[in-house]
Amino acid sequence: MVERPKEWNETAEAKPAQAGKLEDVDLIKGAKAGKSEAFGALIVKYQDRVYNAVWRISGNAEDARDLTQEAFLKALQRITSFREDSGFYTWIFRIAVNLALTARRSQKVRRTVELDETLDMASTQAVGLMQYAGNASDDQHLQKHLVEAMQSLDDDQRAVVVLRDIEDMDYQTISEILEVPVGTVKSRLHRGRMALREALGPMLRDKHRQEGD
Repeated sequence: MVERPKEWNETAEAKPAQAGKLEDVDLIKGAKAGKSEAFGALIVKYQDRVYNAVWRISGNAEDARDLTQEAFLKALQRITSFREDSGFYTWIFRIAVNLALTARRSQKVRRTVELDETLDMASTQAVGLMQYAGNASDDQHLQKHLVEAMQSLDDDQRAVVVLRDIEDMDYQTISEILEVPVGTVKSRLHRGRMALREALGPMLRDKHRQEGD
């Protein structure tokens, strides 16, 4: 049984290094042999990043915890059939993101973002997203609206924006996670960025006008 981690912390880690990927091979081998500590090590290694992505896609911290736990449970149940065509990192993200998107589409998750969650999300999302909205401001009010605009995006667009602009994944990895062509990834990303810029346009223009006064 995979237990939900006691704490889910933000992480600024970039994509796993090659050494980490080599280590995964041994951990997967151990997990397939029934060694619970091996799978536990994989959970510890990836739970934060998986949770953070699912949180931003689902828009609710509590739902993200449940979905992340479900993703690792499914991975554990399927570990012996994992063919390792892709890395564990890509595989667990594919499971988790699909669960998050399915949950949203079936309205099993709460689509409201509480204020304290919004501000926490804004502080980490804004760095990667404000440039595409046409501004590099650290204005908290503007950042809050950016996160709200994120939640108004089409589910597919939001998933790509989260994986590319927040998780900093390359197009090929996103393509493998979402199981769509790279061209589709780029198209969804472009539309998502344009929608964010359009949603924040009036506010940005007002801010620039006030700064010019």
